[in-house]
Amino acid sequence: MNGSDFSLVDVRARYVRSNAATLRWMLTRPRIAGTFLNTKVNSLSLSDYGDADGVRGPSYLYGWIQGRGLEAVATHAAFFETEEPTLAAELDEAGFALYHALLDLQRRDGHGYFCYDRDLNPVCLSSDGVLHQQSAADGVFTYSDAFFAKGLIAGAARYAPADLPEHLTYLVGVVDAIEQRRFQMDERRHLSPRAALDEPEDFGPRMILLGAAGLLHRVGRSEQSAFADRFIAHILKYHFDPQSGLLRNVPGTDVCNVGHAIEFVGFALDHLQGSAEPALVKQLWSVLHSSFTRGFIGPGLCLSVSAATGNCLSPYCPWWSLPETIRSAALCFAATGDDEVLRIWEQADHAFFTHYWRGSVAYQTLTRDGPVDFVPATPDLDPGYHTGLSLLAAIHAADWVLTQPNYPKATM
Repeated sequence: MNGSDFSLVDVRARYVRSNAATLRWMLTRPRIAGTFLNTKVNSLSLSDYGDADGVRGPSYLYGWIQGRGLEAVATHAAFFETEEPTLAAELDEAGFALYHALLDLQRRDGHGYFCYDRDLNPVCLSSDGVLHQQSAADGVFTYSDAFFAKGLIAGAARYAPADLPEHLTYLVGVVDAIEQRRFQMDERRHLSPRAALDEPEDFGPRMILLGAAGLLHRVGRSEQSAFADRFIAHILKYHFDPQSGLLRNVPGTDVCNVGHAIEFVGFALDHLQGSAEPALVKQLWSVLHSSFTRGFIGPGLCLSVSAATGNCLSPYCPWWSLPETIRSAALCFAATGDDEVLRIWEQADHAFFTHYWRGSVAYQTLTRDGPVDFVPATPDLDPGYHTGLSLLAAIHAADWVLTQPNYPKATM
């Protein structure tokens, strides 16, 4: 890029160092219940949460985080086998134990749950701040199921290949629940078929589970990824707004979660593996460009924007949407070689490492006035999932681009 010092060689090295720093930090921390990952740290003070912090503290285990963490640990262990074998071995030790712990929970209940108490019983926190025992999910599936399924597939592929068919069946159950309106997004209320059916048809569940498709390709199970093509087509048919280029959270409504839209682009390109029709790549590029252009307000991407006006609807800028932009832009640049995509990659990279990154962890949320104590989903910090797996995808994209003689601008 003219006048730019954005070198993919340097960027790749920085991403490897950053991911290694996060993983080492995570591995040195005492495990919850001796096995589970512990990232329960306040991102402002960097102090540990304790029992006095209630549901942020170590007495509560978040299934989301553990499922994400298992996928991240197993995936990074494979990468670091050649980069840093000692780190890979330490990741495998933690990943093996975590795999079996999550397997036991999922086999016990038939599901993964958002939050568990000290005795590993599923609980939910109602709007009045009272903890309740969570109802049995039965035929209802959730985001926690999605993250458990992805984590268990990644873990089994590395630690217990004979278990893979069981987890692939679990994944099919999540897919079916989404397509049959038995998927409940709100896990902070009791789970029930009625609650799932009454929820708005947000594209979030399809987007999150789309991330399993790239994972399936990497573990040699591409034949199981046909659902991803249906999900991509569904989201673009019902949620894409051609006037703004944005994805509406719910068809016919105004709110657009630009971070989720950008994450969708990255997962879609990861699944398509460079085989997408040019028209589809162009549409995905449109979603990335419009979402980033409308949502980027300085420190990062705001949580949501208006499809009608393009205005930001929230002052909060979570950390995770910037690494997701890095992933999506890197994959889109590898597919197109477009200068504008590279510019978005550079902007997202600069914003994340300038405003959020703290050497091994990131501030969870910023506003224009600086860091704030606002927890987007779970109080635990990112266990190498949004940040680590996003940067890892960009590393692989950079490696591919740097071998292509027709991409000279990427090496300047």
